[in-house]
Amino acid sequence: MATVTLSGTLQQKFEAMAEAGFSRVEFFEDDLAGLAGGPGEAGRMARVLDLEIVMFQPFREFEAMPEPQRSEGFCRAERAFDVMGELGAKRLLVCSNVSPLTAPDLDRAAADIHELAERAARRGLVIGYEALAWGSHVFDHRSAWEVVRRANHPGVGIVLDSFHTLARQIPIDSLRSIPGDKIAFVQIADAPRLNIDYLKWSRHSRSLPGEGDFALASFVEAVLATGYSGSFSLEIFSDVLKTKHPNVVATDGYQALAALLSTARQARDTTWRSVA
Repeated sequence: MATVTLSGTLQQKFEAMAEAGFSRVEFFEDDLAGLAGGPGEAGRMARVLDLEIVMFQPFREFEAMPEPQRSEGFCRAERAFDVMGELGAKRLLVCSNVSPLTAPDLDRAAADIHELAERAARRGLVIGYEALAWGSHVFDHRSAWEVVRRANHPGVGIVLDSFHTLARQIPIDSLRSIPGDKIAFVQIADAPRLNIDYLKWSRHSRSLPGEGDFALASFVEAVLATGYSGSFSLEIFSDVLKTKHPNVVATDGYQALAALLSTARQARDTTWRSVA
């Protein structure tokens, strides 16, 4: 579960996740604000509760930038790697660039992501690249996959987010062509179908699985069909959920995610049997 999904202090969020049954955490940088002991303290808090911080995010406005922004981006990345070392996180989520300065050049983006992965690998870290629905040039998982493919680095994978794919109504079957071992992470969120801009929709109106209008079971089944065997994380920006007690949201979220994965796996197994 992503820390952004819950209200409360970081300690309350971690405790709610652990009590609900989660074992892995997607950590948002904002949760370090006001934490006296910084990322080292956050890492210790998680370990005490047997929680593994598997992803640190977000890393923004990075790829295909002009100078001096490009060099500044790599400096920011090194600082992010330092934070990850203290947290114990091994994956950095890089969001597709939303800056008007970024070039519409997938080769340049891929070259930057490759170099970032080279630097990350020196520290035993990996990079996950995600298409934001409102990205300047990469706003579709198909384009994000093309950047990852061209980057051609063992330490780079794509991050898939159900919101960004389903809000834009991108054909779900397009997920099936991505090799499962090149998927770094999968984020899950439902949402009501709204006629508003993607950024506002994403940041305020996501919901738990089963409480919105998205075809989440089909999305997850397509991801599973790639051979992906990693984590599924609830990343839910919601004004409504932030008004609820973190234990309630964590428990409801765990049950909703478990039910979703069960439904998707049954659909996958049925498909395999029909093909066999």
